[in-house]
Amino acid sequence: MRPTLALLSLILLASPACTHGTNAQVPPANLDLDERSRLLAKRLLIADGHIDVPYRLHETLGPDGTPTEDISQRTSGGDFDHPRAVEGGLDVAFMSIYIPSELQKSGGAKALADSLIDMMERVARGAPEKFAMAHSVEQAQRNAQAGKVSFALGIENGAAIEDRLENVRHFQQRGVRYITLTHFQDNLLGDAAASQGKGTWNGLSPFGRQVVAEMNRVGIMVDVAHLSDDTLRQAVEASQVPVIASHTSCRHFTPGYSRNIPDELIRAVAAKGGVVMINFGSRFLIPEVHAYDARLSTALEAYAQERGLSKGSPELQTFIDAYLREHPSPLARVEDVADHIDHVVKLVGIEHVGLGSDFDGVGPSLPTGLKDVSQYPNLFRVLLERGYSEADIEKIASGNVFRVWRQVEAFAH
Repeated sequence: MRPTLALLSLILLASPACTHGTNAQVPPANLDLDERSRLLAKRLLIADGHIDVPYRLHETLGPDGTPTEDISQRTSGGDFDHPRAVEGGLDVAFMSIYIPSELQKSGGAKALADSLIDMMERVARGAPEKFAMAHSVEQAQRNAQAGKVSFALGIENGAAIEDRLENVRHFQQRGVRYITLTHFQDNLLGDAAASQGKGTWNGLSPFGRQVVAEMNRVGIMVDVAHLSDDTLRQAVEASQVPVIASHTSCRHFTPGYSRNIPDELIRAVAAKGGVVMINFGSRFLIPEVHAYDARLSTALEAYAQERGLSKGSPELQTFIDAYLREHPSPLARVEDVADHIDHVVKLVGIEHVGLGSDFDGVGPSLPTGLKDVSQYPNLFRVLLERGYSEADIEKIASGNVFRVWRQVEAFAH
């Protein structure tokens, strides 16, 4: 997901867990939970299913086409850089190769995807002691043993495939290991969550079914985030291997929010062996944000109508900026992320949940206690307090998505 403008567009449109695992390591008695959580984050491999660094860097390219931010050093902006990743124990960042929906019609989607992949490869080559690309679980594990943060690649919006099935193989060869089939708008593959119940294809398109089969064949995970319920259901049924929802939370807590996944489809993903990776954005976590959005939308509509303003008017943007300053949106807490994890675990088991933060993609809506990649230990602390074992947390942190990644590769081979 992308921040600010995308979120405003959406506005205008639209219990404790028990101990689940065994074999948990018993920490020394003199360690408090904060220290235990920090050490756990260092010891376990953490894989985050969705981080929007590539487009963040793309938006601020210099005149020579190179990034103006150096994420190998501590940066003043954004949610990710190497020092903070090390502090938080992050090992594998699935870097989102984000393709804006408008490129579906104007063209250039594949070219943009290739350019963003090129850029992330250059970033890794520019700091080889800190970063490395990861095209397999084993490569990610070797990178971690060498003290490097891995960049794995996931394309956000299957529009990058354009209308050519052979582009699926092309992106697999470029290192892409998942593709989110749609984004905010319907595309050639199927209907997006934003068009819930009134989409173009009533789910997957015929071409989308071909793409899912080809992703299975070449070893790319099918990502069902951003899909309408019908598209998601059909994608799970069409795939011969487990799927992931790379950055999606539970609709149980946000009724009517189509970007989140309902219980019946969490069950469907789990029945196929897949993983729901919890999004950290407050809009995905708590209903209060949606009530706030409705108030903002009403105020915005009244202001525009009273003054005869059209969408995109500078005066309207000034009003929005003032409203946001005077009436800040509610923020979730790290405990709310744990609630969503609890919900998936209670519904389908510990093997089917992971982390998909959407860092650098949800703007200032990140929860208190999970503001950037340095703060995964805060979430681990809450999970430990709720009775999760270290073996459970290892599955959530990376074990479950690694299992799917391996299964998809094994099927392709």
